[in-house]
Amino acid sequence: MSKEKTSHEKFKSKIGGQALIEGIMMLGPNTGAMACRLPDGSIDVETWEERNGKNAPWYKKTPMVRGCVSFVVSMVKGYKYMMKSAEKQMTEEEKKEQEEDSTFFTICTTVGMILGIAIAVGLFMILPKLVVGLIKPLTSSRIIRSLAEGIMRIVIFIAYMALTSLMKDIRRQFEYHGAEHKTIACHEAELPLTVENVRKQTRFHKRCGTSFIFIVLIVSILVMCLVPFTVTWQRIIASLTLLPVIVGISFECIRLAGNNDNLFTRILSAPGLAMQRITTREPDDGQIECAIAALKPCIPADKTEDKW
Repeated sequence: MSKEKTSHEKFKSKIGGQALIEGIMMLGPNTGAMACRLPDGSIDVETWEERNGKNAPWYKKTPMVRGCVSFVVSMVKGYKYMMKSAEKQMTEEEKKEQEEDSTFFTICTTVGMILGIAIAVGLFMILPKLVVGLIKPLTSSRIIRSLAEGIMRIVIFIAYMALTSLMKDIRRQFEYHGAEHKTIACHEAELPLTVENVRKQTRFHKRCGTSFIFIVLIVSILVMCLVPFTVTWQRIIASLTLLPVIVGISFECIRLAGNNDNLFTRILSAPGLAMQRITTREPDDGQIECAIAALKPCIPADKTEDKW
């Protein structure tokens, strides 16, 4: 296990990111950026305007609503730039073939995204309820049933991430994920963004998407304990209907955990931080360079805009 230092953050940044294929996307208060390592070894950087700071619309500032909006926007934007990063790894010949079949490619990517969402809903929301519904001793109480469904969801999630981490391409993406966290930690410690400084930082971050998913899983257990339905199909519909509420509460919880350091927030953050031992890996220097290239354009001139 690597010897990494705990980040001594001086402030909590609004900037967040996502690992891509051979690259990283960062989203700041006013600017978003994607940095990808191209096949020739150079780093390609794209930037665009964001509205996450003082110029953010009302729905990004309103409690509960902002969580649902952020969840949907993150999914759509993440998928978009994941596809873009994949395109950057193509040869010129492959790009020409894609341009010739652009309509077919668009259809395939759209279908792929829809299938991905459908599989996630089926695996993490519907399957646990179906399985628990077949075990009669667990259906006698809605609280016991909700706990059983929640535990099964968590087990499925951990198993899924552990198995996918064995794939070479996914493992490399997890290394970029580690580079993203380390670079943000270096920025929050107000150290110069150099490879050497970034390498010393922790790869675990309380405001990570992995931690958010774990909080969603925990909150869903608590919310479903309040649902009076005991019939399986009714509970499936209820969980889908209540998903915006669960996501909204979870987002406020991760904001609370990110802004405070006490016993409650440490307990709340612990499962997600533990899970990051799977979803992040120690990056190499080239991956850190990509993360730095993606982060720098996102840092606002006015530091007050960058505080979480």
